[in-house]
Amino acid sequence: MALVEVQDVRKVYRRDTQEVPVLDGLSLRIDEGAFVALMGPSGSGKTTLLNLIGGIDRPTSGEVTVKGDAIGRLTPSQLARWRSRHIGFVFQLYNLIPVLTALQNVELPLLLVKMSGKERLERAQHALEIVGLGDRVQHFPRQLSGGQEQRVAIARALVTDPTLLLADEPTGDLDRKSGEEILGLLVRLNQEFQKTIIMVTHDPHAAERAQRVLHLDKGVLSN
Repeated sequence: MALVEVQDVRKVYRRDTQEVPVLDGLSLRIDEGAFVALMGPSGSGKTTLLNLIGGIDRPTSGEVTVKGDAIGRLTPSQLARWRSRHIGFVFQLYNLIPVLTALQNVELPLLLVKMSGKERLERAQHALEIVGLGDRVQHFPRQLSGGQEQRVAIARALVTDPTLLLADEPTGDLDRKSGEEILGLLVRLNQEFQKTIIMVTHDPHAAERAQRVLHLDKGVLSN
């Protein structure tokens, strides 16, 4: 069953009087439980496509549907609620808050959800255990390696149990060994926890870990 449907999507940015087309009539279906790698040269529209699927940006024309919701039709407040329920983002830079512990960083998205403080802590602890950092909950980002920081960021993306995990160059800032560990973790989340993952990467080695690889060039998609 298709979890994500992108139908005839165009995205054009305006720079002064100039129009800069990024995506050109792009259509795509991604099934529930898939692990998809999205490759392409810099400026090909990979991150733009990820942002459209995640509801961070809106298409110029066409429609993006995730789990039956046509997200381009939602109001900004509906979209914010929809994102907090359905989307977990992982970025190249970990975006952790340095004055918060690993546990507090992971707990942050749950502050938007109605639940008790006790349940928030339990869920944050569990998410850190899933990514192999159950013994690092009270560590601050500066006390962690880059690979561990990215694991905290993945735990933060997971803690709301999102429908879809969107990862933008998740190994781009890591050494080879740490990158391998993060890719192994993403494969495990996909296989063991049935998480649907879309990963933007420029690294063919990273893309090999996905079940399906899509190539984007000049706003056009190919398998």
